[in-house]
Amino acid sequence: MKLEKESIALLAKALEKLESGFDLPDLNHSFDSKRMEEVILKVAERMQDNYPYFHPLFAGQMLKPPHPIAKAAYMLAMWINPNNHAMDGSKASSPMEKAVVADLAKMFGWDTHLGHLTGGGTMANLEALWVAGQIHTNKIIVASDQAHYTHERISEVLKLPFTKVKTDSQGIMDLEDLESILKKGGVGTVVCTMGTTGLGSVDPLPELLELKKKYDFRIHVDAAYGGYFKLLKNLEESALRKYAMIDQADSIVIDPHKQGLQPYGCGCVLFKNPEVAQYYIHDSPYTYFISDELHLGEISLECSRAGASAVALWATHQLLPPVQNGEFSKDLSKSRDAALDLYHRLIKSESFYPIVKPETDIVAWAIAGSKTSEMSEQAKGFFVRAEKNKLYLSLYKYPTSKLIDPPFEVDSEYLVCLRSSLMKPEHQNWMDEIWNRLLKSIS
Repeated sequence: MKLEKESIALLAKALEKLESGFDLPDLNHSFDSKRMEEVILKVAERMQDNYPYFHPLFAGQMLKPPHPIAKAAYMLAMWINPNNHAMDGSKASSPMEKAVVADLAKMFGWDTHLGHLTGGGTMANLEALWVAGQIHTNKIIVASDQAHYTHERISEVLKLPFTKVKTDSQGIMDLEDLESILKKGGVGTVVCTMGTTGLGSVDPLPELLELKKKYDFRIHVDAAYGGYFKLLKNLEESALRKYAMIDQADSIVIDPHKQGLQPYGCGCVLFKNPEVAQYYIHDSPYTYFISDELHLGEISLECSRAGASAVALWATHQLLPPVQNGEFSKDLSKSRDAALDLYHRLIKSESFYPIVKPETDIVAWAIAGSKTSEMSEQAKGFFVRAEKNKLYLSLYKYPTSKLIDPPFEVDSEYLVCLRSSLMKPEHQNWMDEIWNRLLKSIS
């Protein structure tokens, strides 16, 4: 079955269980079911105008289908529609959120922490940099030129100065350029991206920690995409060394809606020092009554937040705990293996030119040619032909200034490449089919 539908029967059974827990008079809901059917079928028809994000032949953008347990739990929660701002509106789902946030903190090696779920990585990074700005008032935020573009935007929103650091040919932060910025003074926070959204590259955290001793800045780890790779053993030795020190960061962001099998939007921000709660805590005249414990709304810039996200993630953690050597991490390892498989096939082919060796599960490659301008045009044409062959890729602009001794003429500022995010564990078993469709798409 292309679209998983078996969980609908489980949801119906769970709804009966849920309803049995409320001893209340019937509401006698009255709906125009015929009209609703007409509308929902229209929705289904409109939704057909999508790429097949759920299928392994969609190997382009960062879109990973939620696990059936996450979808079922999310929908089940929607019959209650809890708001995880305060315990008054989320008596069951707030404790679930605290439990899953603790799971993620433990995954990174933290027994004590402060954190909560967010609507996504952008909001999570906003909160981390907002706290950084409270601690280092008016000091500079620094991130690499391959970091997510929201860091620059967020800094502008927070009225904090922002500076970009150069990256090397692998898309990793250049330490010499960073130190030249640090020497000038005034840097409050360095953003360490662990899993860039372009190439999946991992910044040099061990070296950043050494520089921190010398220049006294906060380290914020943006692991929105790459955080779960902390669980894997089949990374390059250099990447394993970086992930092994993630517990020494000051704050971490991770997006369960990327690699964590969750529906959009589900992000998470974590702080190593719980005392940063002092920058959040406020009073509300009508929300904080039924519990003396710290409410999630008291440590969040967001107010209303979907409790269903916490319920879905809690259910997923119950079924697939985010631990090393568990079923979840083994499936994520398959994505990493698929990326390496594709990379090695590209190396052996005369038709393609791989850009970097993947550190996570993202692979980027160019179409072989004599000059970068022509290769870019060939990549654009290849992208269209691949889609006609039901293989869905993405495009990536790689700065030609980062190329090292290329076997072709550089006559353009950027080299347009093909790019695959091999996020689905099924990509491993589908690699022969993906490769055949790649070859078929060559002009």
